[in-house]
Amino acid sequence: MPVIRSVATALPPYALQQDEIRDLARQHFAPAFPEIDRYMSVFRHAQIDTRYFAAPLEWFITPRSFKECNDLFVEAATALGEQAARRCLAAAGLEPGDVDHLLWISTTGMAAPSPDAMLINRLGMGRHTRRTPIWGLGCAGGVAGLARAYEYASAFPSQRVLLLSVELCSVTFQWNDRSKRNLIASSLFADGAAAVLVEGDELHTRQADQPLKRPEDRASAVALPSRPPISILGTQSTLWPDTTEIMGWDMVDTGMQVVFSSRIPYIVQTLMRENVAEFLAGHGLTIDDIDHWILHPGGAKVIGAYEGALAIDRERLGHTREVLRAYGNMSSATVFFVLEAFLGAGTPAPGEYGVLAVLGPGFSCELALVRGQAA
Repeated sequence: MPVIRSVATALPPYALQQDEIRDLARQHFAPAFPEIDRYMSVFRHAQIDTRYFAAPLEWFITPRSFKECNDLFVEAATALGEQAARRCLAAAGLEPGDVDHLLWISTTGMAAPSPDAMLINRLGMGRHTRRTPIWGLGCAGGVAGLARAYEYASAFPSQRVLLLSVELCSVTFQWNDRSKRNLIASSLFADGAAAVLVEGDELHTRQADQPLKRPEDRASAVALPSRPPISILGTQSTLWPDTTEIMGWDMVDTGMQVVFSSRIPYIVQTLMRENVAEFLAGHGLTIDDIDHWILHPGGAKVIGAYEGALAIDRERLGHTREVLRAYGNMSSATVFFVLEAFLGAGTPAPGEYGVLAVLGPGFSCELALVRGQAA
């Protein structure tokens, strides 16, 4: 079965403290909220300390056209994607030319040709490299992309898939939208990139003992050649009926206007347990059989809803909370920051099960079941 061979992440250059962003948001939203200080509590309740952005804070103090924002997206997302890709491949002791299929996941900018085409050129991949850009899945895109990589590597067990999930949520900020939902979004979202290398089972057994080609990149990626890879056992997609208004974007003249409902924690609380149990039953497992939960930290309330729905002890979601605290919500890339933290801690151990879970527009859920391989 396909395996996760290596995982790497990348961040843009501008690290901003939550208090800095809060102060700018207070100035911006004050005309629309006479009691603005009462609403500033959302920044504290977000349980985020730091977020990273592709532009300095000053860039956001004036209105920007959709073209300006999208131009920044194309430039910065391509650079971040290249950085994450090189780290991921170096961690596996491989070169860009060793990749057979490149998956590009993003929902925060647009380009044709899409950035994956640019990256094939910048990375020096082969001219016959297959590429699949996937747009519109929002936060669910990371695990949805992992599912497509799993399917491809299952069909072609002698090939490698490089999944790139790159999001610049900051460039979607709508200057003229002084709604409460945009205020909440300004307290939560950030920029980041992740790369995941998935191999078919005919490959990973031959490559497991190869040395790293670039030891200097060890600190910036989780390398698995020194330990058994992580098997992907299966995936599941769910689209709940009549919930399209819960999360997504409204396309307006100035770009993409965020949509997300306050009902999301309630939906998690009421629907996730049955959904996860159904998925695991197909593999002869129950929720109690899962050793590790690798959950997308959509927000502090969503994490709490996961705990309640799945009866997970708070300490078992430490990596999820830490990623939210240190980076914020980077949409589809965020779950792989959590996965990187798990792998860096040496989990899952051989035989242990883990579940990756994300939510996104639709309203949808993507799940993946993984297991640590024996040495």
